[in-house]
Amino acid sequence: MPQNIVSVRPVYKGWATISIATVEGDGKTYERMMEDHGAAVCALAIDRERRVATLVRQFRAPVAVANGENDLLECAAGLIDEEEPEQAISRELMEETGLKVAQLERVASVWTMPGISTERMHLFLAWYAPGDRVGKGGGHPSEHEAITTEEIRLPDLARMADDGRIADMKTLLLVQTLRLREPALFA
Repeated sequence: MPQNIVSVRPVYKGWATISIATVEGDGKTYERMMEDHGAAVCALAIDRERRVATLVRQFRAPVAVANGENDLLECAAGLIDEEEPEQAISRELMEETGLKVAQLERVASVWTMPGISTERMHLFLAWYAPGDRVGKGGGHPSEHEAITTEEIRLPDLARMADDGRIADMKTLLLVQTLRLREPALFA
């Protein structure tokens, strides 16, 4: 049966907007909560020659509240300002890792949590060489991110994916995509 959005009523506006959508379908009317903070980007940064990836580790309040973990290992990511996804991920990579990547390879544009969020994330593989580390990274000072970077050997990263140590979904997806596209890098 077709479902139709009858109305959308914002109930909170701040960094994100929380709205209630009234939906009609099957002869019934019901409500769904939605969160909107805009589109996002994410990239797994890879040095093909040295067979390493650069990831970031940072505090994530929801993760800390949910299970007490103080930080999360993940790919560089962030929101799109008024720019194209490629410019946004290049900016985020520089802010978070200090890398000016040589090449971006688009992977997909996906809905991250379609049951609650309007976020669409553009995913990339980002290729770099040692000389491409031109900044200090660590995140934008105004965002209180306290990011640290880690270079991880690709075979070790594969083991981390296989044994559950990669707990961030976007990172896991990009690691597995790289394994499918470039298996020789993990040998």
